[in-house]
Amino acid sequence: MHAVAGIGLRSPHLAEVAHDRPATGFLEVHAENYLTGSPALQNIERLRADYEFSLHAVGLSLGSVEGIDNAHLERVAALAERLAPALISDHLAWSVSGGRYFNDLLPLPYTEEALDVVVGNVQRLQDRLKRQVLVENPSCYLGFAHSTFSEPAFLGELVRRSGCGLLLDVNNIVVTAHNLRLDPAAWLADLPASAIGEYHLAGHAVNDADGEPILIDDHGSRVSAEVWSLFDSVLEHYGPRPTLIEWDTDLPALGILLEEAARAGRALEVRTGADARAA
Repeated sequence: MHAVAGIGLRSPHLAEVAHDRPATGFLEVHAENYLTGSPALQNIERLRADYEFSLHAVGLSLGSVEGIDNAHLERVAALAERLAPALISDHLAWSVSGGRYFNDLLPLPYTEEALDVVVGNVQRLQDRLKRQVLVENPSCYLGFAHSTFSEPAFLGELVRRSGCGLLLDVNNIVVTAHNLRLDPAAWLADLPASAIGEYHLAGHAVNDADGEPILIDDHGSRVSAEVWSLFDSVLEHYGPRPTLIEWDTDLPALGILLEEAARAGRALEVRTGADARAA
């Protein structure tokens, strides 16, 4: 996929997109919303004539010591074969324990033991899909005292050992850096540039925690000025990649999503032009 900007296709917008076919670089769908042969999935398939797709999973639980649930993996694999998306991704997180699914992406310590688990799960996923997958950096609200890797170093080792790519969520970097008192520029410095296959941009909320502002990755508003600014730095540092606008709560009119994607697209074009002139 070229370095274009797209939007997350959520069910309230599906009929409008199907009818109007608005111009956007690509569409992302959440895998877990389309694991059965529903009429909605048939509508998604009809859009493939006009759009490229990315498939974003939220429930494979790549950090689970129990491994990926085989039935879930098979359903995701069947969907990937049916939609033939340009990109497939999931999160550096876990969400399953003892057969019970949690409605959240839970953090894991950045240790050798955890790395072994994630590497094994990612390799199994890629072997089943017969393709590279992208792993997304999480939003963090706490750090584990016994972590032996920084998050970027953990992601770099994951790439090296598993052969996966990275989905760099710029909003998640802002959220994590604020909550854990980190420097976003320093966070970015050590990532393997060639592994980055996609960027995500989203909005976040600001909550009060005993007088301290905490950023919450809720995907419920426009991309913040701080995220746009960091996105410019990311593009300068790593170059253009396919870029998605995520919006999952308090969904706006489709036109607002398209406006945000158009802004991201202009930033990609500016960086592409600057890189071409420098070459």
